[in-house]
Amino acid sequence: MRTKGKFSALLLLSLTIVLGACNVTTKDEATETPEPAQETEAVVDGTPVDIELLGMSSNEADLNIVRDQLAKNGFNVKLNIQPDYGSFKSQQDAGNFDIALSGWTTVTGNPDYAVRSLFKTGGDYSILADAEIDALIDSASNQTPDQYIETYKQFEQQLVFEKAYIAPLYNSLKAQAFNQDVLNKDTVRISKSRSLPWEEISFKDAAKNGTDALLLQSTMPTLTSLDPIKGNDGSINIINTNQYVRLVNLTDDDKITSEGSLSFNHAIAEGNSDYYFILRDDINFAAIKDKLAVDTGERVGADDVIFSLERAHNKDSVPDHRTYTLHEHIQSAELVTDVAALEATKVSGSDQSVKAALEQGLPANIAELVSDKTQSDSKSGKYQVVKVTTTKPFPQVLNYLAHQSAGIVSKKQVESINTYDVATFDVNKDIPYGDQNTVTEGDKYNNTLYTSGPYILSYKNDYEAVFYKNPAYMKGTKHEPKINNINVRFIKDADSSLSALRSGEIHLYYGVSETKYDVVRGDSKLFLQTIPSNAVSYLLFNTANRPVAESADLRKAVLYSINQDEILAFYNGNKFKAVSTLSPMVKTGLELTADPAKVKEFLNAYKAGK
Repeated sequence: MRTKGKFSALLLLSLTIVLGACNVTTKDEATETPEPAQETEAVVDGTPVDIELLGMSSNEADLNIVRDQLAKNGFNVKLNIQPDYGSFKSQQDAGNFDIALSGWTTVTGNPDYAVRSLFKTGGDYSILADAEIDALIDSASNQTPDQYIETYKQFEQQLVFEKAYIAPLYNSLKAQAFNQDVLNKDTVRISKSRSLPWEEISFKDAAKNGTDALLLQSTMPTLTSLDPIKGNDGSINIINTNQYVRLVNLTDDDKITSEGSLSFNHAIAEGNSDYYFILRDDINFAAIKDKLAVDTGERVGADDVIFSLERAHNKDSVPDHRTYTLHEHIQSAELVTDVAALEATKVSGSDQSVKAALEQGLPANIAELVSDKTQSDSKSGKYQVVKVTTTKPFPQVLNYLAHQSAGIVSKKQVESINTYDVATFDVNKDIPYGDQNTVTEGDKYNNTLYTSGPYILSYKNDYEAVFYKNPAYMKGTKHEPKINNINVRFIKDADSSLSALRSGEIHLYYGVSETKYDVVRGDSKLFLQTIPSNAVSYLLFNTANRPVAESADLRKAVLYSINQDEILAFYNGNKFKAVSTLSPMVKTGLELTADPAKVKEFLNAYKAGK
């Protein structure tokens, strides 16, 4: 998830870009004035090189450390600080930067997701167009883990050291803190990649689950889209993950599981191109009536799955489709109605049939496969099975199917809302499914959401977003949501979020900064959870209209100005060295080492070539 541009130093919700402002440098130098850039000897003629650093005010420490490191190595740094992600993205899209402080969280747990959208030509968030980079990404995607390490090493060598398209800063921990006097500690999960599962959380006093609201927080009151394929950033990742069920999930340590998903089981057929999913029959879509959640009576079924996956991989299914490259390996999704076909198909690397694999732990063995979702009845052995076929053998497709963008929407409802012509879509008059204005209190409020997950958003304002339990979500199972009502408070800065947690204004703070760990540990009512994350912070270079777009020498001068040891020291060792967005998952053996001599060399080469 891109914490799209970043994930706050610690707001990994996500896949969120974050950027910071300018007041703090390092712990020991917080009140010191940076060494004047004009005193540097990095450039032959003594003239510092202008560089514009774009960022958001939510990550001021990182911006100031980077500013000071660049200033000490021959740069005259102009800070372009934006108050929120929307403003930052506008500046980035307009090209008003040389380098942007960015971040990415691989919320699917697989390395292809860590690079495809960001660096491949035409990727959802890519500003690169490099055939060599493209070839390495595609080559690695076809390989097994023991094969792709060398390919990803070549990728990092090209991306970072040869062409300097990014300058890595660090890999983060994922952390959250909650009030253990209020919440049942055993029900609060922290996962390496996936978002916080709301449905499992319970109050310490379970009697309050039906009466009290669980109070959470978010920094972003503007929601990109409540249509899962139209957003992949920190404003909606955790929301859409909890609003729409998927075919599979990730465990807390990034393994693929059917647990808590729309599928009882899944199986990979021989050849690694066909994937089978046997669907549950105990989830209905929820809707909002009079601002309360109601059961629509419409079951979530195979027609919805097929519709959702087909629109997920079709770039032209909606205007401003932001996640299609995650699903470009899907060739087709279809209903299976022939039991014999399941019996005749073997599981990859096994003599077991797909039918036998899908039957493990079912309420009853498969007696019939039905095409009408209303006829599905697991207790009597009547099921729906969906087969997904990929364009090539690609087991990592399962990780993408666990992503929030693969959430299952209602075919009937979405088609009834999205009646516009995609090619001539007019943002001023056409209202697409999931438009945040339809759930925002005011004249435009007209909530048309149909959600397949454990919760549904009723309404939002500038203060909070109010969610209610889906009354028809896996009722009577351990996956039925425990708490009826969840309020997400919009709190823009980290210090205010922590204060709200300590005062009882919120119950859980998702994304605690490493610099606040000691504060949390010093409060007896709070409990801190941490786990190594797949979040990486880095500098992204402008590739279009600035000198850094044309000069690899200039980009490399920035690259070798970055001292990761100083950054890790500021965070008391709670950050880790990184080379690229792959670093948390693939250990290539490469490492960035700050080198003032190389900075001088590359700056001089840049000056000479101007």
